[in-house]
Amino acid sequence: MLTTEEREAALKKRLEHLAAMEAEVRKKERELKEKEKAKKQVPLRLSASLWEELAAWAEEDFRSVNGQIEYLLAECVKQKRKK
Repeated sequence: MLTTEEREAALKKRLEHLAAMEAEVRKKERELKEKEKAKKQVPLRLSASLWEELAAWAEEDFRSVNGQIEYLLAECVKQKRKK
């Protein structure tokens, strides 16, 4: 049977481990946010009719037109990788 001191030491060790894990998660979150901020700006020319279609689609999906275009491009890249 463990003494009170041994239990406290084990709990302290677990808490330290959890704190280290939490710090690592926060670090990764910061890295992802920084990566996300590093988006490239690309000028894009679209016909008025295509813009209107994308705007309607974006509204259905509760996205901005820019967000819809980014989403569609990301989906295309995912499909391409699967092949």
